[in-house]
This record gives sequence, structure tokens and C-alpha cells, in this order.
Amino acid sequence: MTEPSTPTIVRLERVAPGAYVATNARGVRLAIGGTDAFSPVELLLAAIAGCSSVDVDLMTSRRAEPERFAVTASAVKVREGGNHLEDVEVTFSLRFPAGAEGDAARTRIAPAVRASQERDCTVSRTVELGTPITFAID
Repeated sequence: MTEPSTPTIVRLERVAPGAYVATNARGVRLAIGGTDAFSPVELLLAAIAGCSSVDVDLMTSRRAEPERFAVTASAVKVREGGNHLEDVEVTFSLRFPAGAEGDAARTRIAPAVRASQERDCTVSRTVELGTPITFAID
């Protein structure tokens, strides 16, 4: 049996009407809401794209440094049946240099994306599995 890992904790505080700051255990702060920050839905899409990007980058850039590495995450917000997202899509736009190293990196793109989606990306796997969330009041 594997030992449970240490919980990941993010604290959030209201700083103004509709504006919040999240702080992680390392003290890094991130603005949420308001007019000059990501919305929570945008942060979810960024987390999905970011998590998969880390996976794919690690698996491809060992072979060659990318000339282009861009990822777009999109979704449609649906209100019917309670607010949620549908049609979540993550699109990778990767370019590697010509030559043997670039060819080796290109052959890893599809397997890397598949591994991220099916096994490695904690964020997208959590969303896809529909992990229950407990809400509590202190």
C-alpha cells in the first residue's frame, strides 16, 4: 500500500469586492477575479493546459528544444443543469527544428499527449474522473 502524500493547500483571501488573492505554501500569490486577473474558469483551463504542457514538454524537449510550444485550452460554459463546462479541448501547437533531434521530438508528441491525458496530468485526470469535493464551514 502506498503512503498518502502531503495535501496541497492553497489559501484564498478577499481583497476587494469580487477580487481575491490565492497564496500557496511557498508564499507565491495569484490574483483572481476583478478586472485585471484571471477568472476561476480561466484558471481551471490554465491549470489543465499547464499540467499537460509540463508533461509533454518533459517528454519531447529531452530530444530537441522546441521552436514553438503553445497550448490553448478552451471550453463552453453551460448554465443548464447547474453551471459547468462542456467541450473542454486542449490543443498543442509544437514545432521542433529540422534534423534527427527534431524528428525524435516530433515522434514523441502524440504519445506524450496521450500519456498526459490518460495517466500523468493530475489536473485533467481529476476533472475527468469527477473527483468529489467536500465543502466545509469553519
